[in-house]
Amino acid sequence: MSIREDAINGKKTALLKKCARIEGMPIDEMIKGVASGTIAITKNNNHKFDKVIAIGKGVSTKINANIGSSKDYPELDGELQKLCVAVKAGADTVMDLSMGGDLDAVRRGILQQCPVPLGTVPIYQAVAETVEKKKKEIVDVTAKHIFKTIEKQAQDGVDFMTVHCGITRNVMERLKNQKRMLGVVSRGGSFTLEWMSHNNKENPLYENFDELLAILKEHEVTLSLGDGIRPGCLADATDRNQVQELIHLGELTERAWDAGVQVIIEGPGHMPLNQITANVLLQKQMCKGAPFYVLGPLVTDIAPGYDHITGAIGGAIAGAAGADYLCYVTPAEHLKLPNTEDVHEGVIASKIAAHAADIAKGLPGAIDKDIAMAKCRNNLDWKGQIEHSIDPEKAKQFRHEAGSAYKGPTCSMCGSYCAIQVFKRSQSKSQKKQTK
Repeated sequence: MSIREDAINGKKTALLKKCARIEGMPIDEMIKGVASGTIAITKNNNHKFDKVIAIGKGVSTKINANIGSSKDYPELDGELQKLCVAVKAGADTVMDLSMGGDLDAVRRGILQQCPVPLGTVPIYQAVAETVEKKKKEIVDVTAKHIFKTIEKQAQDGVDFMTVHCGITRNVMERLKNQKRMLGVVSRGGSFTLEWMSHNNKENPLYENFDELLAILKEHEVTLSLGDGIRPGCLADATDRNQVQELIHLGELTERAWDAGVQVIIEGPGHMPLNQITANVLLQKQMCKGAPFYVLGPLVTDIAPGYDHITGAIGGAIAGAAGADYLCYVTPAEHLKLPNTEDVHEGVIASKIAAHAADIAKGLPGAIDKDIAMAKCRNNLDWKGQIEHSIDPEKAKQFRHEAGSAYKGPTCSMCGSYCAIQVFKRSQSKSQKKQTK
């Protein structure tokens, strides 16, 4: 029985109980969420992780960190360093997007040391092996190779997979007639479109969707339905191409649920602030409340080097509107392969966005951390403030950089003019006057 089928049958399994306990949610609510598809639990049955993740309605907003080798940087060691940094900074899940080096070795090396759920995009490996090993073209990838790759990764223990099933010939024809400023920026989406156009065939992942579901169910892999037509700039946001793919994803979601497979829906992308809430509501309606996984969204196109900030702004708004899962964006987005520092900055920015969203959603306990911080600030308790920080190491570093002021009760910005001290002094004087 799959996790979804256990929930439908009302079984209070150890896994469902654990997720409920972690989220502070009654077990019956957790079971109801998984059974309805509004909550997904990423957990491949081929391994055991100490940390189990529930993503969806009523649970804390989760964040994902992308790592992975490239053709120019194919070494595993660098990706393992990024993995450690991402997990330490608080990533709930990690995705291996590797396309360079020995891809099986890289993925298995990451899996061996990854204490959180791991996701992949199988078409990346299928394409890289066809182009780099077989010296052929992207269009020469075979459907058999794609499905063999999916099965291999599932057997290895991958917890969730992004698969671009919603790109159909219908969508492809619409793209030709409805011009975009930036076309298609999804790597998996572009691979799929080129293959379909060259071979004059339907998307094999759409055409053989039942075969895909059978593999995923056997190994308990959560299906992350990729948004291959996501907007890559503000000018393309919420166009008919994007919405048409979303319609297909909604249809595929119900088919996956009927097969006992859990589903997450991926979303945009680049998007103006005023369109984010509408997009979340549209996805929830089209996909029957399935968990929504957004990349950002990035709310402006002109901030290379600072896209972790543009992504966090969009992520906070999306999360508050009902998005369940934020894919981090690093400062290196659009510019280079991220290094460990970029990974750290990206995770922290997304954690801030997710926490802000949880407060806006009114999740039990979310505001408690902020209340604890406020008490420490009121008491000028620097040790407590550092401990309650999202990034304690950075807070501690900045406090130390204050120099001699670090030894005193205030910070080096206000010193003896500290508003908190002045206010407390004025209150104390006022009370003394009243007692006289």
